[in-house]
Amino acid sequence: MALIYTLKSTVRTFPRTLFRGIGQVMFQDSMWTGILFTIGIFWGAYEEGIGIVAWGLLLGAIVSTLTGYILQLPDTKGGQGLWGFNGCLVGCAFPTFLGNTIWMWLGLILCAAMTTWVRSGLDNIWEKWKMSTFTFPFVLCTWFFLLAARLFNGMPPIHMGTPELPLGAQEALDMHFLGLVQYWLKGIAQVFLINSWVTGIFFLAALAVSSLRATMWAAVSSAIALLIVILWRGPGADIANGLYGFSAVLTGIALGATYCNYSWKSAIWTIIGIISTVFIQAAMNAFFAPMGLPTLTGPFCLATWLFLLPAYSFFQPKQN
Repeated sequence: MALIYTLKSTVRTFPRTLFRGIGQVMFQDSMWTGILFTIGIFWGAYEEGIGIVAWGLLLGAIVSTLTGYILQLPDTKGGQGLWGFNGCLVGCAFPTFLGNTIWMWLGLILCAAMTTWVRSGLDNIWEKWKMSTFTFPFVLCTWFFLLAARLFNGMPPIHMGTPELPLGAQEALDMHFLGLVQYWLKGIAQVFLINSWVTGIFFLAALAVSSLRATMWAAVSSAIALLIVILWRGPGADIANGLYGFSAVLTGIALGATYCNYSWKSAIWTIIGIISTVFIQAAMNAFFAPMGLPTLTGPFCLATWLFLLPAYSFFQPKQN
């Protein structure tokens, strides 16, 4: 009877847990935020002609969340969506970078499940510094599979970059107001690897449902990142596709709306963190380019750790 009751309870709460997991990518413990994120991802993915990315999102979130139940991890974290957010990013990444084969989908399932127990293991290390692993389980596990794809023809890396030394190419940019607005919104949408300014609007609306502060910092972070990379004359194609915005957006939400005490000092520290993330992003892009490997959300993880580790009094780091 106890088992039946547990199964019924799991089935009843699973949709809420699933969409909370998608919302937790941007630190939002809200089912409605997760639903709006999902709608925005479906819109952007089908707009780009890669609808499988949206279905990959759902599959990755389902697999990683179910893995938490199977491993009988603490239900408090599961209920907050902390089993699913790494897996849903895996689900976006695999169809984005790899060919659409049955082996790609099987690899996605394995990698999404892997993020759940990798996160659990890394938490045992990071908690000693009262830090979160953020999206690093997704980054680490996905790197393993993307590098393996260079040798495994079953999941061909046909959408990954060509391994080569980077060049500071200066493609022309649309510097008109509407063009800059699109770049700004794409910087927010690219958190889920979606290259659509409409998706960026969905994401801002989704954040507003849960936290106006997080919405503000997402908007400000993408704008600051866009300004910095234009002033320093970064690669035009990357700027136009929002590829310098997404890690900065996550850093801004983490430092400005999640792990701080909302003082003017923490706001200044957050802005410095956002700017630093842009340079860390560029440095990691240059470092990984010879391997043809995307940085994913690695720059966000590294930047946010560096700014939280000092544990200054105007910040209140907490486990997430």
